[in-house]
Amino acid sequence: MTQAMHFSTADGRRLVGRVEGESVVAAFDAPAEGFVPADDAWRAVRDANGERFAIADVHVHAPVLPRKILAIGLNYMGHVEETNLAKPEVPVVFAKWSSSVTGPFDPIVIPHEETRTDYEGEIGVVISKRAYRVSVEDAWDHVGGITALNDVSGRRAQLETPMRQFTVGKSFDTFTPVGPVITSVDAITDRDRIAVRTVVSGEQMQSSTSDHLIFSIPEIIEYLSRGITLEPGDLIATGTPGGVGDERKPPRYLVPGDVVRVEVEGVGAIENPVEAER
Repeated sequence: MTQAMHFSTADGRRLVGRVEGESVVAAFDAPAEGFVPADDAWRAVRDANGERFAIADVHVHAPVLPRKILAIGLNYMGHVEETNLAKPEVPVVFAKWSSSVTGPFDPIVIPHEETRTDYEGEIGVVISKRAYRVSVEDAWDHVGGITALNDVSGRRAQLETPMRQFTVGKSFDTFTPVGPVITSVDAITDRDRIAVRTVVSGEQMQSSTSDHLIFSIPEIIEYLSRGITLEPGDLIATGTPGGVGDERKPPRYLVPGDVVRVEVEGVGAIENPVEAER
């Protein structure tokens, strides 16, 4: 299994490296966009023989800082059913600003105005090469790897405003934790059955596998690339399973002091403490 990590050392160097157990082996200086999983970048990571660092001694950043984050709503039947909405006939797409990206262990900060902050654990797909009008059959050839992400959602902003401000409610600063690594596609044992799980302060909230997606990862890529050029480093959030806090009775929103853990099979877990804006 090859996993790439984007990290900073104690002396301020920002690097990309290959994960080996509890260590990371430096491959190259990290560019502004982090690790873009193109073929040449993966070769550099696989061949890395630089300095070795204990992961516990470095600061782990989001592995990639994408130009575009394209997210899919209502893509697990469990989530469709809990919202009492109709099963979508085509993918439901919305955007998240890249400024919402934060590290895999950094705080989620709730803005003063937001009263309904929710979690959404998801499988993240990172594009490796330009994709335009890509077929389902060729879609995986344009994927550089997978990661874990939390599509944190401010439901007040998203749903209570008259025009339903999805982009605003989904794009508050720190509302897209990503990481801790990107795992190469060839290391994924079963690309059609990737497990995802969300735990909030020790309580399991979500658990499913990607074979329960309404629109598969290749179908999502085919749909998005009709008229939209997907670029290397772009991040696709593939949808969240049932069990979100907003649909629970009573609702279970994130509050300061919570810790949200999102696990993706073959990737590992992100784990973010929740804080109030100061």
